[in-house]
Amino acid sequence: MGILQSGGLVNKIKDIGRGVINLVFPPRCPVCDGIIGPVERYIHSRCCEKLFPVEQPQCMRCGKPVLSERREYCDDCARALEHHRQMREDDSYRQGKALFAYKGSIKQTMYRFKYSNRREYAAYFAQTAVERYSDWILRCGIDVIIPVPMHRKKMRQRGYNQAECFAKALSEKTGIRMVKGLVRRVKNTSPLKTMGYVERRNCLEGAFQVADSIVQYDQILIVDDIYTTGSTAESIGHEIAKKCPGRVYVLCICIGQGS
Repeated sequence: MGILQSGGLVNKIKDIGRGVINLVFPPRCPVCDGIIGPVERYIHSRCCEKLFPVEQPQCMRCGKPVLSERREYCDDCARALEHHRQMREDDSYRQGKALFAYKGSIKQTMYRFKYSNRREYAAYFAQTAVERYSDWILRCGIDVIIPVPMHRKKMRQRGYNQAECFAKALSEKTGIRMVKGLVRRVKNTSPLKTMGYVERRNCLEGAFQVADSIVQYDQILIVDDIYTTGSTAESIGHEIAKKCPGRVYVLCICIGQGS
């Protein structure tokens, strides 16, 4: 049924179940973390103004906001594409999109989403993704959603993978299957946010393992929470390309500013 799926007995049952859960555990606004009342859904209307949706101009490859319409690619993607050209290898992914620029109130939102068990925020992110990018997902022909995996050690410490929460919510709203075991993180890397481009590439070398069964899917959507330089997407896309080249797209909740 795909992304245009609407209603149906299963969805109605799920809606009833969510309604009961919301009565016991009221959902919270992803911006202010206040309780959402029965009138509003997902987010307080006043809090929407505190977010910065990604708009044009943006990088044609990763979707990162850029400062000039004359720029086709941000610096990170230009560097990555040049690396692929020199190595005579296929690009690691076709195109990426993001919901919000990583600035302002969204920074605290993402911190709570990752570290404070605010998994319920995923419903808002998935709804926003469908509202903004359903046409793009259809054009890409996405037939599987894969969350960026977390190493088992970090998974034990945190208890959940925020990218998987987003992927699951997106799957429910689009009808596109989520499969989390197709890509595994086999190397417990250090936090990447303090590293430069080359350090990130070296750190992620051999970090991901892709199952042979991934070849059954034609167009793959990798989802994550925050896209910075694109090193994680590059690394996963590169491993997938070894088995089925040219099939990967990327969707993230937040993305940094390009040049």
